[in-house]
Amino acid sequence: MKKTELLCIGNPIIDVFINIDRLLISKYGIKEPVQHIDRDKAEKLLREPSVDFANAVKSSGGGSANVAKIAAMLGMKTAFTGCTGNDELAVIFEEELAGAGVNVALVKSNEKTGLCFACNTGSEQISQENIRFAASPGAALELNESHISEELICSAEVIALDGYILDRRPLVQHILRLASKRGIPVALDAASVMQARSKAEEILTYSRSFPLFIFMNADETLAFHQQIRKSYEYDPNSSEREKEITIMRDVCPTLKVITEGEIFPIIVVKLGGRGAVIIAGGNIYREETFTIVPRDTIGAGDAFCAAFISAWIRGRSLSECAALGNKVAREILEVPGTHIKSGKLKSFAKILHK
Repeated sequence: MKKTELLCIGNPIIDVFINIDRLLISKYGIKEPVQHIDRDKAEKLLREPSVDFANAVKSSGGGSANVAKIAAMLGMKTAFTGCTGNDELAVIFEEELAGAGVNVALVKSNEKTGLCFACNTGSEQISQENIRFAASPGAALELNESHISEELICSAEVIALDGYILDRRPLVQHILRLASKRGIPVALDAASVMQARSKAEEILTYSRSFPLFIFMNADETLAFHQQIRKSYEYDPNSSEREKEITIMRDVCPTLKVITEGEIFPIIVVKLGGRGAVIIAGGNIYREETFTIVPRDTIGAGDAFCAAFISAWIRGRSLSECAALGNKVAREILEVPGTHIKSGKLKSFAKILHK
């Protein structure tokens, strides 16, 4: 592996964006906002005659793969590793990341490459209210600690980890130990409310032992806080403004204590159209943004992480990191997932090279 600035490790999948009615989605047992489906069911859905797969956008996906792709488009020396099958989907995945400028080092498996259906059950505007994610991770789950060498880890300045990898504790701890030996920070995105809640104690433990960036959105932050403060309750159905108020009033003081007196952890709370909050060294930084009507919110959080980490590697202040994250995330709101042309990010790449 060549010397790189950002090494991303995660679950390589292909995102398939489809419009599908609620009755049909129920037929395939897709009822939760985010869930796994078995491979047979995923293959059957791919052959569903009433869904327009011919015009469906297919894009490389997975949180850390999205981070790698956007960071490379911002002009960063970026690499990605994960496990795929030996199939057509793996070719699509590798070509898209390599085309963005990512140095791709894939582990190959006899399993099929991971799939994730982003099922829009509402209008043309894709939002949290009308989107369902049905994932069949396939070969992505085959990645283990034997595939991650010390040489690979030491090639990078920062490691970015997909939060769904937290389910593989030996792999995560192997990566954290190797990175910590060389003082290399690891950026971890919580990935989902479920992960933030179920892995809260692990994330907290890791933050005390290893140099860690922790990225969470508003709902993940509230779930994380609820888990580590057992007596605390919050209303998941409250408005985005109400969640922001709760985070600033109740959650930030707790996170401030966690970060006090140390360089790490650096905790970043992504508030979407309301900007971001960064808690580091016992200080709280607020970086606001302006709200736009998104075409699609998928991938915007990953884009924010990519821009934030890229700016940090290039020596920018935490406020500058968050400001760039907000700007790049807004660009991703205009496209399905992170399916964006590199030219759209050229002006931001120039900012990083000044």
